[in-house]
This record gives sequence, structure tokens and C-alpha cells, in this order.
Amino acid sequence: MNKQTKQLLHRIGAVTTAIAATIGAACYGAAKLPPSIPASTDGSEPRVIILDAGHGGMDGGCSSANGDVEKNINLAILLNLRELLEMSGYTVVVTRDTDISIHDEGIEGIANQKSSDMDNRLEIFNSSDNAICISIHQNQFTDPKYSGAQMFYSDTNSESSALAQMIQNQFVQFLQPENTREIKLCGKELFLCYFSENPTVMVECGFLSNPEEAAKLVTEDYQRQIAFTVFAALVQYCADGK
Repeated sequence: MNKQTKQLLHRIGAVTTAIAATIGAACYGAAKLPPSIPASTDGSEPRVIILDAGHGGMDGGCSSANGDVEKNINLAILLNLRELLEMSGYTVVVTRDTDISIHDEGIEGIANQKSSDMDNRLEIFNSSDNAICISIHQNQFTDPKYSGAQMFYSDTNSESSALAQMIQNQFVQFLQPENTREIKLCGKELFLCYFSENPTVMVECGFLSNPEEAAKLVTEDYQRQIAFTVFAALVQYCADGK
């Protein structure tokens, strides 16, 4: 077990303790509180966490040189992240938890299905006015030397940049100490991120075009570590009263 993994496992215990001690009603509803967390006394509404596994079904996303497909990695990370959040008392909504496109029935043609799929994901992202939205993706570039996670956000919601920076910082702290990437403001080309009305971050976990990083991204251990990294950022974000 390497040093980073040991630190990660230690942090799991620390964050679990911190949840019981500090988070309270800013992130939890009274009916979902663990016994050690007091019910809210300030009347605040619990935050809903909405998770999106990018692509799915006929849309595989990008792929590695070995043929590992993005949609499967995204889904594996989402399932691990959902489990962590639900075990900690959060209300979690997902756009998909199987290998599907969520386009409307009767839509024909890949382009039309993709458009319908994205519209439906956006509707889920905007279904609650008290949500935090995370879309999980993998990156790709023509030059295989590039690696590292990077967060994208929109200025549609003023909270998004702070959330993006918090997740970026956690990736550097836990998994990628050499990562010097900066969070990046997205445009309309990132439809879901750009048009979401809630605090939203597109989490590009790494580059499938980088052979070394791709080899890690397809492993269950690294997928769990990524899920915990995002989880820790969300816990901190809520604990800070965001």
C-alpha cells in the first residue's frame, strides 16, 4: 500500500468522524440523520446531491488505446460515490445507474437521441432548487503526454467556481500531487454544465489518452479513490455552509 493510499484511508475515517461532529442540517434532513447528528434547529433545507455519469448507451464517450470506454468508468465512479453519500445520510439523485441513454422513447437517430438525452439530464439537474450537481467524465487529447484531473464550471451559478476549486484541491491532495491544472470556465459546448441552474461541476477525472493514467482509471481501486476524493470535497463544501 503506497503512501497516498494510506493517507486516503486515514482521511476516510477522519471525514466520517467529521460528518457526525460538524455537518448537521446544512446537508442532512432530519429524517435521514445518523443518530449522532442532531436535527436541524435553524429550519434550513437539506442539500440534494445530483450525480451524472457522462455518456451511456449508444454514446460511449472517449476510449483508451486498449479500448476501455469512458461511459463504463464514469458509471463505476458514480456508483461508488453514490454509496459513500447515501451511507453518510445525503439524498442522492442520479441521471443513470446502468448503461443506458435517457432519451425519450420514440426518438430516432443518434443525434436526436443524444439531444433528448442531454435535455433530460438537464431537467434532472434543475429539478431541485437546493441541489449540488456533479457530472463525471474522462478526458482525451491527441498528445498522450497530458494527464491529470481538471474541473469545469459555469458562471450560471456563483457557487460553482468555489465547488470546482474545492474538488480540484482534493484531487491534488489525495491522488495527483503533481497536478497543476487550474479550474476552467466552460462555454455552451458543455451543455449540461453551462445550463444547470444549481452549483455544478464537470469532473474530468483523467486522460484516457495517457496510457499510464488510463491503466489506473480502469481499476476498481482507483475508481473508489476518485469517488472518495469527490465525496470529501462535497462534505467539506457542505460543512463550510455552502
